[in-house]
Amino acid sequence: MFFAIDFDGTVSLRDSVDTLLERHAPPVWHAIEAEWAEGRITAQECMRRQIRLVTADPEQMQRFFSSIKLDSGFPAFLAYVRQFSQVAIISDGIGRAIHTALENAGLPGVPIYANRLRFDGSNWDLEFPNSDPACAVGSGTCKCAVARRLAPEGQGPLILIGDGRSDVCLAGRADYVFAKDSLARHCEAEGIPYTEFSSFHDVHDVIRSWPACQGRPVLLDVERTRPN
Repeated sequence: MFFAIDFDGTVSLRDSVDTLLERHAPPVWHAIEAEWAEGRITAQECMRRQIRLVTADPEQMQRFFSSIKLDSGFPAFLAYVRQFSQVAIISDGIGRAIHTALENAGLPGVPIYANRLRFDGSNWDLEFPNSDPACAVGSGTCKCAVARRLAPEGQGPLILIGDGRSDVCLAGRADYVFAKDSLARHCEAEGIPYTEFSSFHDVHDVIRSWPACQGRPVLLDVERTRPN
């Protein structure tokens, strides 16, 4: 069993990249976002252009990363699933932000696959070590490519927990999907079975209800539904 977990808006309470831009970039970042939403540029180009607008110095950037708040249900969920499953955060966000937020929450050691932030002394930029030229949505981090490496088919079920456009490709091949916000709307439109969630408390409750084999939850033909 392998859990592929989105970060921004899923583990974190707010999208950390959008919040960073709101605080430390000129309003033109919204126009770039609109170009991406309209399909005129890739997610990778969108993020790179937006990050280059950020005016924060390294100290301000680190303070911002340290202010990121996580879903209150995530620590208990993580402690539970780590007993029987592999887990990774696969994000089209900023790796340094994720590392800092998890360390501050007392959750080090979670594998993280995300975009790499770089500062040249005067400007910020991004590198994309987890990109794939064949990525269907042009993400900086191709979640399908990362998941193929970490959880090859036939080696146990792949479970996705996510909320947005960067998760839609992986939702199509995951064995089980926990979704909210725009990912839930995508799954609904495409007929992809999913379980809707509001927080990791919901996710934790669902997983604990799965049938057990040798004391571990197992994913059988479990029905996916919206929560009541």
